Amino acid sequence: MNIQWYPGHMAKTKRMMQENISLVDIVIELLDARIPYSSKNPDIDNIAKNKYRIIVLNKVDLADNNITQQWKKFFEEKGFVVVLANSALGNGLNDITVAAKELMKEKVERLKKKGRIFVPTRAMIVGIPNVGKSTLINNYVKKSIAKASDKPGVTRNKQWVKVKKDFELLDTPGILWPKFEDEQVGINLAITGAISDNIMDINSISLKLIEFLLDKNLESLEKRYKIKVDSNAQPLEILNNIGITRGFKLKGNKVDLERTAIILIDEFRAAKLGKITLESPIDYKA
Repeated sequence: MNIQWYPGHMAKTKRMMQENISLVDIVIELLDARIPYSSKNPDIDNIAKNKYRIIVLNKVDLADNNITQQWKKFFEEKGFVVVLANSALGNGLNDITVAAKELMKEKVERLKKKGRIFVPTRAMIVGIPNVGKSTLINNYVKKSIAKASDKPGVTRNKQWVKVKKDFELLDTPGILWPKFEDEQVGINLAITGAISDNIMDINSISLKLIEFLLDKNLESLEKRYKIKVDSNAQPLEILNNIGITRGFKLKGNKVDLERTAIILIDEFRAAKLGKITLESPIDYKA
């Protein structure tokens, strides 16, 4: 399943980031804690070179706690400052502020010695679509400044947001990259909602999710849908059984597989199947 999604506004956003990177000291990159590797845009490392870096593992409330800690250590070993956050509740926001000020401490002191009285911290906040940037910013400033949605691609323009008197964020639209070299990356982005559902075959995506759960978290399917799952069963058979237990029927007593697939994906995204992470750092150790 070769999934690609790079609409024109994303290319425009990348150019905008490149043009504005000189205005900031820090780049704050939000990653989805359920797919930290798949949600890390490789273009950002190039754009943000020579800048202080903070990685925010967002949506930790939806991810496996133990694996989140593994990812935190993984990125810290690569030299990033890492913050865990739940942007929907505003958890972790103070940690971002503290981390930014600590990174800027030496520069601020140096400039103040040269006579600068006021030295603001300016950061660019970046991430893939639907990773929670707008929600995070709105909770940061306690009002709706950024347009938030559970669908990707809503934010289309940059804007400066003053978090505190001496801390400003340059908000940017969600951006992917032109080609996913790893097929699984595209699948993970689709399952978690970073790619528009309008371009996806939802049935195929749901079968990929079931395939993962069969291998890693079979019990989540049994518990949520009150079905007995054979580990050797085919994903389509399981999707059909879920539809039967939910009563999703078409004429002729056939199971409405599309409706079943939509429910499965929606309930996974809402963590109704449990706190599940789709990838582990052990798979990406250099």
